[in-house]
Amino acid sequence: MSHNGAGRERHRVVIVGGGFGGMEAARHLKKANVDVTVIDRHNHLLFQPLIYQVAAGALSSGEVATPIRHVLKRQANATVLMAAVTDVDVDARQVVLDRGDRLDYDSLIVACGGETSYFGHDEWQEVTCGLKTLGDAVDLRDRIFGAFEEAERADDPAVRDEWLTFVVVGGGPTGVEISGQLAILARHTMKRDFRRIDPRAARVILLDAGERVVAAFSPATSAKAAEELGELGVTVREHAMVTEIDSRGVTVTIGDKTERIASRTVVWAAGVRTAGIAEVVARATGASTDRAGHVEVNPDLTVGGHPEISVIGDAAQLAGPDGKPLPGLATVAVQQARHVAKAIRDGEPGASKPYKYFDKGALAVVGRGRAVCEVRGHRLSGLIAFLMYVGVHLFYLGGVGGRRVTVTITMIGSLFGARESRVMDCQLPSVERPLPDGTPAAQPTTTSH
Repeated sequence: MSHNGAGRERHRVVIVGGGFGGMEAARHLKKANVDVTVIDRHNHLLFQPLIYQVAAGALSSGEVATPIRHVLKRQANATVLMAAVTDVDVDARQVVLDRGDRLDYDSLIVACGGETSYFGHDEWQEVTCGLKTLGDAVDLRDRIFGAFEEAERADDPAVRDEWLTFVVVGGGPTGVEISGQLAILARHTMKRDFRRIDPRAARVILLDAGERVVAAFSPATSAKAAEELGELGVTVREHAMVTEIDSRGVTVTIGDKTERIASRTVVWAAGVRTAGIAEVVARATGASTDRAGHVEVNPDLTVGGHPEISVIGDAAQLAGPDGKPLPGLATVAVQQARHVAKAIRDGEPGASKPYKYFDKGALAVVGRGRAVCEVRGHRLSGLIAFLMYVGVHLFYLGGVGGRRVTVTITMIGSLFGARESRVMDCQLPSVERPLPDGTPAAQPTTTSH
């Protein structure tokens, strides 16, 4: 607590990040004698698990994102700032914002989440589609439907095949979900939409460098996910190491063989690293980080030597009961947020008791009423797992009234072949994305006539 001549000030809590963890912490401080400031570069809470549905045209942007101000509008002790945190002054207990202004804190909760990592190949960002932000999802949606439009125009069969080949790099839940959805789009949703091409001829190839897809699951569940993807029409390639990506395809090494896959649409779902502000916090506090930028925290989620600084969710490096790092799941971030917020409510600068993770299981949807699920040693797949997936995600999907109803109708409708929206917000998009500084990348020739 800090003091002035007029008496005691309210405890100031600054939360960096308006994702699942940050928002849960803010909401759990609603009735506490504190002032909360939530800082995020975006104005919305993104429901990350359903973002692939936006890319596939099944859900609109507004159905997977809620304005942060709307979530906290009835919380009188909460302020929202749309800004980026560029530095942390741990001695003065201030965060520095992108315009140089400073904000005092008595407790700092770092819940900045993650961003796409290209494992040192940042040039791949120009020619691939990520799937981490709302902008990524809208971009990918336009690229997917634009690819079919380009294939319809192409006279050269080789060029047409390039447009009808979709490569997904990364066999985690996001890669599995978007590849399954792509196969459904091609084989079911769009099968009668074109005259010069047959969308069912489209190839969806899922590449994973590991031994199996969704490796967080048991081998049996991973095998089931791969089997169901195959039934949808996805080609699953494991032990496939991507060595090069350009605007015309992917080079992949499998064992001692190198193969070139010609494709104009490559979805990057292979890597996530902690947002940059986490490394800033680590440098300021002297904390260690791993290769992905996770900050090493104490068992109580505080940073060593700084009981007033807590790091939660994707930004934290903390081992679970099995000794392995806790997974980057919304349930982990939410539980950690509650742990830290309870301590602050009780008058502490941060938690002092060790955090204990309660494993609620893992879920991944494959598509069209198919999913895999593991809950405390029990394995489920097929329709029952899909319905459990829908139920769990609707539970966490808060915000604007009516959103749960809309999403329920849409997802249950997918069981019966409900048609997605194929409306594009732009003209035919370029294969190459803008460079990070906003400069347009060179545009290749897109069709042959």
